[in-house]
This record gives sequence, structure tokens and C-alpha cells, in this order.
Amino acid sequence: MRGAAAVLLLVALVPPCLSQERDPFAWLYSPRGHGFLRADSAGGECPEECDCPPTFPVAMYCDGRGLTAMPSIPARMKYLYLQNNAIRAVPDSAMVNATNLVWLLMQHNQLASDAVGEQAFAKMQGLDRLYLHHNNLTRIPANLPGSLRDLRLNHNKIEKVVPAELDQMENLTILYLHDNAVTDMGTSLKALKSLVLLDVSGNHLKTVPKALPGELHQLYLESNAIDTVPEDFLAHVPQLQYVRMAHNQLTDKGIPRNTFNVSGLVELDLSFNKLERIPLVSTTLEHLYLQANQIKEFTLGSFCNVVDVTNFSKLQTLRLDGNEISQQDIPTESALCLRRAANIEV
Repeated sequence: MRGAAAVLLLVALVPPCLSQERDPFAWLYSPRGHGFLRADSAGGECPEECDCPPTFPVAMYCDGRGLTAMPSIPARMKYLYLQNNAIRAVPDSAMVNATNLVWLLMQHNQLASDAVGEQAFAKMQGLDRLYLHHNNLTRIPANLPGSLRDLRLNHNKIEKVVPAELDQMENLTILYLHDNAVTDMGTSLKALKSLVLLDVSGNHLKTVPKALPGELHQLYLESNAIDTVPEDFLAHVPQLQYVRMAHNQLTDKGIPRNTFNVSGLVELDLSFNKLERIPLVSTTLEHLYLQANQIKEFTLGSFCNVVDVTNFSKLQTLRLDGNEISQQDIPTESALCLRRAANIEV
């Protein structure tokens, strides 16, 4: 019975546009007056331009309807799908009844920061997911509820992140800020005590963000302008397993000797930088990507302090292609040290 109930809930959550054919020209001849509410077959109100399935009356599907303004939102709604429209504004008045929302999906619209009300999201005290990626936001919306666990703001035009925008979000576990224009994050991450995944790749950062949360597992910093890393920045994030810093400006001088020699790391990506030597890494590291640098020497000591039968690296993946070394530069002792590496690409 529990399995059947779970299947019914999953089916109900799938937007109608994914589960059945929809007439793409229906909007031409169906009534679409914004703000007008009709009764669905279950007796609840539903805007003409949206679908409210009787089988799941707390969900409202308004995705891909060509909307330019917010529809009226009945107070019972918990799941609101507004993605793939042309909505330009979220005034405070549009969200007066939306206090019970758990999911709000508004990605792929035309939202501008000045058109998002200061209190638009403030009263949604149970909001769990907020998707605002692929819009025209220049800053993080104000007064986001502390209940949020998944916030997606990637592919906007955000230039700066300040602590006041995130200081109430201690439940946040996922934060996507990649592909914006962020140059500075200050100490804005300090309050995010539950954060597990942070993606700020594709921005204009010159330094690693400060005050990384201690629970962080995944850190994505690719495609920025970072040229140095603090020696102890991984010491404060003992749970961190995945670090990706490809396509930056890292040099040997910018990486203190023991920066990446920490036992918790599983994957480290430093490809497409300006390194001339292999950095020192822990024997517990499993995947290391160093392709497209300027490395001139294969230093076995970067992986193993002692090379014998009992001391070896757990490295499974090692990419060194696109550097200034060849297969002949790999010492014979590497067969002992790197015995778990299925293939070393040079």
C-alpha cells in the first residue's frame, strides 16, 4: 500500500505537460484572463491559465503558458510551477495567499530584481525549494524564508552576495549561484550551517569564498579568476569530499604545500590552470584531474611519501594529458605507489 501511495504522489507531482499531450495553440481560443479563478472538478479555485489536478489539489501547473504576470494563487497551494514563461515581476500582492507553498519553481522567466517585492517571499515559512535560475536578477531576493533547503539562482546577473541576504538560512543545504557575475561573497556563507553543496562556478571570483560552512561536501569553483588558495581553507571543512577548481589562474606559488593534503578529499579537479608541478595530495584521494596545465615533471612524492608494498595511494583516476610530460617520464616505482590507478593519462 505504501508503494502504491508513493507512485500516486509521484504521478501527481509530474507537470501535465510531461505526462500528456497539450494543444500548443489552446491559448488562442481558451479564456485566459489573469486573476480570474474558476472552480476545478474538486470544487477548489484555479486560475483559468493554469491546471489544478483534482487528484492533487494542492499543486498548480502554470508552466509554459506564455504568462507575463503572476496568476492568482489559491491559499491551499503547496506546489506551484511557473517555469518557462515570460513573467517579469513578483509584487508583494501576488504572494499574499501563497503562505503554504513548499515548492516554487520560477526558472526560465524574465524576473528583474527591482520588480521582486521586498516581502514577496517573506511569509512562506514552509518553503523548501525556490528555483529562480535563468532570469535577470542582479541580487538575491530579500527576506527569503529560513525554511529553504534548496535555492537555485544560477544563470542570472548577480554581482555581489552580502551576508544580510543569507543570514536567516541555516537550513539551506543546496545553493546554486553558478553562471552569474559575482566578484565578492564576503562572509555571506557563514550562516549557512547546513550547506552541503555550493556551486559558484562561472563567476568572477578572484579568491576562494571565506567562512565555508563546516558541513560542506561539494564545492564547485570552476571558471573563475582564482590564482591563490588559503593554506588552511580545507581544514575548516572536514566533510568536504569534492573540490573542482578547473579553468582558473592557479600557479604553484598560489597553492601552499599542504593545502590539498587532507584525508577527506575524494575528488580534486585542478585542470586547465597554470601549474608546473603536481601538488602534494593525500594517499586517500581517489580522483585527480590535472590535464591542460604546464607540468614538466612526474613527482611520485606528490602521491606517496614512502614507496613499498604496504604504502600506496588509493588514486583510481589520474589525468595529466595536455602537460609537458610523456609516458616515459613516469618512474617505474609508480606501479607500487599508484597500483589502484587503472590508467594514467599523459
